[in-house]
Amino acid sequence: MQTIRRSKALFVLIGLFIAFGAGSVVSVQQFIGSPASAQTGGNLFGKVNAPADVNMEQFWTAWNLLEQNFVQTHASSSIPTKEERLYGAITGLTESYGDPYTVFMPPQEAQIFKEDISGAFEGVGMELGLKEGKLVVVAPLKNSPAEKAGIKSGDVILAIDGKLTDGMGVDDAVKVIRGKKGTMVKMTLMRDESLEPLVISVMRDTITIPVLTHYKRDDGVYVLELYSFSANSVELFRGALRAFFESGSSKMLLDLRGNPGGYLEAAVDMASFFLPVGAVVVAEDFQGKQDNVYHRSLGYNVFANRNLKMAILVDQGSASASEILAGALQQNNVAKLIGTKTFGKGSVQELLSLGGGAELKITIARWLTPNGTSISDGGLKPDVEVERTQDDFKNNKDPQKDAAVNWLLGQ
Repeated sequence: MQTIRRSKALFVLIGLFIAFGAGSVVSVQQFIGSPASAQTGGNLFGKVNAPADVNMEQFWTAWNLLEQNFVQTHASSSIPTKEERLYGAITGLTESYGDPYTVFMPPQEAQIFKEDISGAFEGVGMELGLKEGKLVVVAPLKNSPAEKAGIKSGDVILAIDGKLTDGMGVDDAVKVIRGKKGTMVKMTLMRDESLEPLVISVMRDTITIPVLTHYKRDDGVYVLELYSFSANSVELFRGALRAFFESGSSKMLLDLRGNPGGYLEAAVDMASFFLPVGAVVVAEDFQGKQDNVYHRSLGYNVFANRNLKMAILVDQGSASASEILAGALQQNNVAKLIGTKTFGKGSVQELLSLGGGAELKITIARWLTPNGTSISDGGLKPDVEVERTQDDFKNNKDPQKDAAVNWLLGQ
């Protein structure tokens, strides 16, 4: 799904992994490629000097005491290699920061991660994230095995194949959920409207990430359903806007429900179709560690002299790039948001090589909307709040879309 542009690309998804293969939520992410480092087995920073105010004597004492005294008591267990001990130490250091999106990846996991974000997906097709320490489904992808099995945005995953998820990170959950096409995974879920946990089995499959569909309704409203911000989504979006112009409609409904994100550049480009040059789309706030970076409209502004009325549908499955685009258009007074609060994933990660194939993904900033609000602070609040219940899904009703259409038609 991701193509690295030169040595740097911005990728906006939700947590660290997409459960259909590992992607990254899998959140708002910034990946920096470093092929030279990977080839030489070195690191990005040359010679590394130990911090003068950190005494590592305890660490090396513990290392030596374990090596000299540990006795293996279970025949099924094995003494970790020096490399495994080193990776365990780095993992512990990373986890001490308490951020689910700051993650150490040993070489094998890092390779899987790279393959997955490049488009090699086998799994169930859903984005995972953490909310209040709980493992949740951000969104199942459209027409994915997860969606077809009945998994919904906001479902809390209590157990995977009988293994409780208490204390389980997104990465660990993905390792359990992902698997070969044709195999089953059983998940125990808690849904807001359910009195009892739900047990849903999903058959893993090859996942094709959908991007966009668009059509004109009989009442004249033109609907664009955007499912992800992929490498080719901007061109597809441009084509949909062309079809919108040709349809003669002036009422646009952009559906971002269940859209977990994708490329930041795609979100900025799409916002640029509606905004004048220089308008702020989103800002990266480094909290004083460096100057904030403002991502601004490229100024396509194709609706400048047109009578456009626009509504955007959002829900708790709208995350990262979706929140960036929705927030930019809402706060620049281009569109009204209708639905429920968005997921609230607004941090920026940078992927750095540690050498030898290992990678460290570090949260380095947070996303701020044009008015300075942190997306992570509870997500975006819709202008018109409308719920869609489980009964609505079962009965094929969509009160959120109905409300958006009524607003567009002035009813």
